[in-house]
Amino acid sequence: MGDAMKANGLSKWAMAASAVVVLAAEAMGQTGAVQAQTEQVKRTIVVSLEDRKLALVEDGKVEKIYAVAVGKASTPSPTGTFTIERRVKNPVYHHGDKTVQPGPNNPVGVRWMGLSIKGYGIHGTNEPKSIGKAASHGCIRMGKTDVEDLFDRVQVGDTVELIGQRNQETAALFGDTQKPTTTEQPVLTANATPAPTTAASTTDGAAESLAVAGNN
Repeated sequence: MGDAMKANGLSKWAMAASAVVVLAAEAMGQTGAVQAQTEQVKRTIVVSLEDRKLALVEDGKVEKIYAVAVGKASTPSPTGTFTIERRVKNPVYHHGDKTVQPGPNNPVGVRWMGLSIKGYGIHGTNEPKSIGKAASHGCIRMGKTDVEDLFDRVQVGDTVELIGQRNQETAALFGDTQKPTTTEQPVLTANATPAPTTAASTTDGAAESLAVAGNN
């Protein structure tokens, strides 16, 4: 009788364990479905060089708009359609013989989103007063809080549009605003060859490789 009760108890335990496994599998399946759905979002970053603003667009809807700094007259930002090729937290900056570790003096700040045009990216800055101006060496600069926020929202492979002249798309995104009063952003087409630079670095802790050319 005792053996029968034990067997019955074990049977109930096994059934309960099986139910837990099934529920866990279903939960994992739901998580996978959510992840798959997230991955299917069409995400585009649109930068208006004239407006010095960046819009994050998901499935045709504007999620957020940020102020940015763009290339100055002597080192203009490229224009064209690119993709994000890498995302790096707390990058180590290398340019020539110069190396800057992560910290307040790092020219590319706390985040780097490298583009598919070599040497250019969207990144932070150690010159926050430059935001809203044509002041960079060609890259798109963002304030610390903004670049951290954008970094968490985008993925490798997302489309990036850098638009030099105001058009219907930028007017719809940013409004038909007056041009900035400082030096007008010149146009550098995507076919132009960036100034030759060689650099390589790794993040601290994550050991994630990064090529940061000096176009900060």
